[in-house]
This record gives sequence, structure tokens and C-alpha cells, in this order.
Amino acid sequence: MTIRILTDSACDIPQTLADQYNITIVPLTYSFGDQEFVDRKSLTAEQFWKHCSESPILPQTAAPAPGQFAEAFRKLIAEGATGILVISLSRELSATMQSAETGAKEPGVTVPVRIIDSRSASMGQGITVIAVAKLAAAGKSLDELEEAANNFSGRTKVFGALDTLENLKKGGRISSTKAFLASALAIKPIVEVRDGTIQEGGKERTRGKALAFLIEKVKSAGEITDLAVLHAQCSDIDSFVAQLKSIYSGEILVSEIGAVIGSHTGVGTIGVTYHTK
Repeated sequence: MTIRILTDSACDIPQTLADQYNITIVPLTYSFGDQEFVDRKSLTAEQFWKHCSESPILPQTAAPAPGQFAEAFRKLIAEGATGILVISLSRELSATMQSAETGAKEPGVTVPVRIIDSRSASMGQGITVIAVAKLAAAGKSLDELEEAANNFSGRTKVFGALDTLENLKKGGRISSTKAFLASALAIKPIVEVRDGTIQEGGKERTRGKALAFLIEKVKSAGEITDLAVLHAQCSDIDSFVAQLKSIYSGEILVSEIGAVIGSHTGVGTIGVTYHTK
């Protein structure tokens, strides 16, 4: 049996790793006004952030159409897939999983398709996809991969330190006055992906303290695996990873936050994700 792994572009998996582990990525789209872009294809990260800084409104993101998933499924079947496992962006955050479910019912999708809610986003989703893809390469069955994906999803932790509240202000989630005061006081909000949703995880008065908060989360988590760092154009990423290496002996994946997640978190965001034991 040849089981293929498919996910969506909210996973923020670097393309080199997607290629290495034979992971298919279906892109979401985003738009600035009437200009529509395909995630991971239309703009580089630098171009995307330039658009964000120049636009008075946030980009609007959209789930892939069911037909995009159906096309991807049929392509994998033509390549010899005997089963497909989809690991999706949290259902609580997007209609992407629903589109995959609808696409799996379209004509020409002639092999079993299992669809798993990662209950996460960005590399929180990504580390589960990569872990399951490794198991697929080792010859695990579709049932075994489905069970593993659900298990990993239930053990995923994600914490992020936002450098600015500008995107939250543009998105209407906080007032301009609150954003101004937070900026003046150098408050750095912490977010956590919990139960498939993005929730407040705390707040720190400086970026240094916010990054120390993330380090402490990793340090106090007990035995963990699949540690990854996600960031949006952060000049301090190397020093942050170096601090993590002093407390974690395994490999640390580093990924840039893409347009889908970045449009909500903003430039300068840095985060950690891992699987608990």
C-alpha cells in the first residue's frame, strides 16, 4: 500500500521538508482588496509583509475550494496512492477541513481518504504532519496513521509572542486606543493555540520577557518531541534558537510564518510548538 499525506498551506512547513517527506500541500488564498494571491506561490515572504505594512486593512484569507482538494486527491491516486490521509488546519479556525471533506466525495476520488483535524495552526499543524509523514514512509497502514495523527494532535502545544498589536487593530479585534496604549507601554501579548482556537496566553512588558516566557514554556513542559520555532521576519531568531538549544538536545525545526497565519499575528511574531509525551 502507498499512503500519501496531504495538508494545507496554513501548516507553514518549509517546502524543502515537504519535498523530503513527500507531503502534498493545498494552498489557501488571501486578498488585499480586489487583488487575490495564492499562498506560498504568488508572493515571497518579504513581498507579503511589504503589502501588509502598506495596506490600511488586513488581507482576507480564504479556504481552498473543494475542487482543489479533489484535484490533489486525483493526482495522488494517479501517482499510485492507495489511501490518503489529510491533516487540516483547525476546523475552529477555517472552513478548510470542510472543503477537504467535500472534495473527498467528488468523482474520481477512488481510494479511502481520512481527514484529521490538527486542532492547531502554523507549525503546530506542521509538526504533526511531518511526524505522520515519517510513519507513512516507514510503511504504516492508513488506520495506523489516522490513529497516530489524532494522538499527535491531542499532544500539540503552541505558544506565540506577538511583537505588535497592529494586525489585531486592523482586524477590528481591539480598538486603536488600546493598541496605542499597549505599544506605548511595550506590552507584548502571548497567544496559545488551545482546543483548536487561538486564546490569550499571557502578556509581558518587553520582547525580552516575552521570549523568556516561551523558553520557560519549553523548559517546564517535561519530556517533549518535535520542537519547532515559527517566526515572522524576526532578526533575533538565531539567538532565540540558541537559547532553546541550551535546554533541548533534539533537532529544532525553524519555519517562517506564512501569509495565512501571519495576516492575523503580524510581523515580528515568534513562537514555539512541540508534542508533549
